[in-house]
Parts: sequence; structure tokens; C-alpha cells
Amino acid sequence: MNKYSYIATDISGRSIRGTEMADDFKDLQSKLKARNLFVTSYKDLGDGVADVKYKFKTNEVSFISRQLSSMTSAGLSLVRALYILQEQQENKKAKAILLDIYEEVQKGRSFSEVLKSKPGVFPEMFVSLVAAGEASGTLDAMFNRLSDHYANANKTANKIKGALVYPIVLGVLLIGVMVFLFVKIVPTFVAMMDPNDLTAISKALIAVSDSLINYWYVYLIVIFALIVTVKILNKVPSTKYKIDEFKLKMPKVGKLVGKIYTGSFARNMANLYGAGLQMVECIEKSVAVINNTYVQERFKEVVNDIKLGEAMSKAIEKTGIFEGMFTSIIYVGEESGTLDTILEKTADFYDDEADSAIARLVAMMEPLMVIIMGIAIGFFLAGVFPMLYGGMLAAGNSG
Repeated sequence: MNKYSYIATDISGRSIRGTEMADDFKDLQSKLKARNLFVTSYKDLGDGVADVKYKFKTNEVSFISRQLSSMTSAGLSLVRALYILQEQQENKKAKAILLDIYEEVQKGRSFSEVLKSKPGVFPEMFVSLVAAGEASGTLDAMFNRLSDHYANANKTANKIKGALVYPIVLGVLLIGVMVFLFVKIVPTFVAMMDPNDLTAISKALIAVSDSLINYWYVYLIVIFALIVTVKILNKVPSTKYKIDEFKLKMPKVGKLVGKIYTGSFARNMANLYGAGLQMVECIEKSVAVINNTYVQERFKEVVNDIKLGEAMSKAIEKTGIFEGMFTSIIYVGEESGTLDTILEKTADFYDDEADSAIARLVAMMEPLMVIIMGIAIGFFLAGVFPMLYGGMLAAGNSG
């Protein structure tokens, strides 16, 4: 699908300029004709995906959803709400996109249609729920649902980021202290020692100290190469698949990560299924939000099983990704015909479980970092004390 700029005339003969996503010229003509517009000239702008200039972050989508929910619930038209929204936007790139959306909606296009013509700008779930809201005439309620969803998603993301601050600060502090000791302290002791009296650990410390002082640039090159290598490997599908699988199968940590994924999946399913989307589409979109290729691949089997008539609870249970209690709850919802209500309650429960899982992950990382620091400092002292002792003896003999 490509993006086209066009000049068209309406039934009153007025000339109108705009842009439209279409498969080809015939598709463009068909879409414009449905809006009583007739093409007089057009230009193929190429792949519309490359035209994406800005991608809204989770906290921004949460704010936009909340603002649209408040304004439409208060009785403002969607066009007016979009105009106010773009007026309030301070980020120039975001403002330009919102202004473009406003202008397209003002011309008569549906909000969801405009969003679909800008792939990558808003999350797929946002676009899907907006389309469902327009189809059912409950757009204001859907904005409210989206506001709650992205507020929760943003809260979880902030907790994960906050959880990483402590170990990162400790790691940076450890590296900084060790570099200072090797560069400034170790050379002081070397001058006081007879090379023949050095222990193996002391010799190792001196070798590291010399390399940091004389070949510091090699360390920078190695660090840069490691970062690039990790990024490249993470883009290789087979490698990323193995890494993502390992995340779920790590002792203790894997179960906690699984709870976080379960919370995300339950919340996404609750919102999409509650909006009236088909089960298969709900599952596909819910799993797409989870940034784990192993889970996404396993759920392709789930989708195929459901298409063949198998119950969702049974199909999900076979993957072994989510715990048995979650699949049992889904089974109850399917049997009682209250799957939407069950998913809502389950999502609330697993949101709390995800929060607890994040807290436990932090609790596990803190002592681990302290142990690593203790080992590093202990190794350093084991090499320095013999040099310090030897230096004191040498000073006493010379006196």
C-alpha cells in the first residue's frame, strides 16, 4: 500500500487537496469516490510506512486517550477535540501529525481510517479499539477504556525502569571505583615492591592496571564491539528466539517474567474482547504487544488450534507459557459465557501479580549486585595487601 497526494473536486466543483493510502490508482479512485470526490491529478509518494515521522510513546498515548475521553464525554465533537488536542501539543513532530489527523477527519474521513493510513504512529491496539468504538457508536467509552489501559501500561513500564535504576547505579559505581583503584592506587604500591616478592594475584592486578593506563582505548573498542554484537545478535530471529525462550525458563526469574507477560496479555485481551473484536484477532493483537518472539511463535499454534475449533483455554494451556490458574479462569469464562467479565477481573488480579513480580525481581537483583561488588573488592584487596605489607617491610629495612 502506497501513499498518494491528490487534487480532487467535490460535487459542488470545489478543488480539494489531500493524501490517501491506497493499493493503486484504481483503489485511490474508489476510496475518494466513496466520499464524493473525483480525482483530477495525483502523485504516488511511495511506501507509506517510510513516511512515519513520529511514534507516540506509551505515556503520550495515555495522555491523548485521556484528553479525548474527557472532551468527547463532555459533548465536544471528535473534530473539535482533535483540534484542541493538536493545539495543546508542544512537540513539533507530534503536533504536525495530530494536525494532519485533524485535517483529514475534518474532511470527512473516519478517525480509524486516518489512523490506519499512518501505520506505526499509534499502537495497533489504539487503532483497533478506535475502529470498534466508531462501529458501535461508543467512541467516548472506548477512549476511556484506552486511557485506563495505557495508564496501567505506562505505570508498569515506569516500575520496570525504576527497578533497573538501583542495579545500574551500583554497577556504574563499582566500575568507576575499580578503574580509579587500578589507575591511581595500584601504581603507588608497585614502586614500593620487589617484583620477585609479588603474589600471582598482585601480578594480575598490576597487569590490569598497566593495560588500563597504557591501552585504555582497547577497552573502549571492546565495549563498543560487545554492544554492537549484542544488538546484531538480538536482530537475528533464531538468536532472539533462544534468548526470549531463556527468559521464561530461567530458574526463579522465568516465573516472575511469566507473571508480567500474563498480566499484559490478560489486560490486552480484556480490552480487545470487551470492545467486540473477534477472538483470533484479540489473541493476535494481545500477543503482539508482548515483546517476546518465543511467546509470539507459540501463540501462532494457539491461533491455528482455535481456528480449528479448539477452546481458547485448552489451546493456551498446551503452550505451557501461562500458569494453570490463568487457563482455568479462562475455561470458567468460556463455559459460563462471561469471558469478557472474567478477563476484566483476571486482568486486575494479574496487574497486582505483575507489580509483585517486579518487586521480587528487584529484591533478587539487589543482593546479587552486593555479592558481585564484594567479590570484586575482595579480589582487589587480596592483591593489594601483600604489596602494602611488602612495602611496609621494605620501608622498615631501609630505616
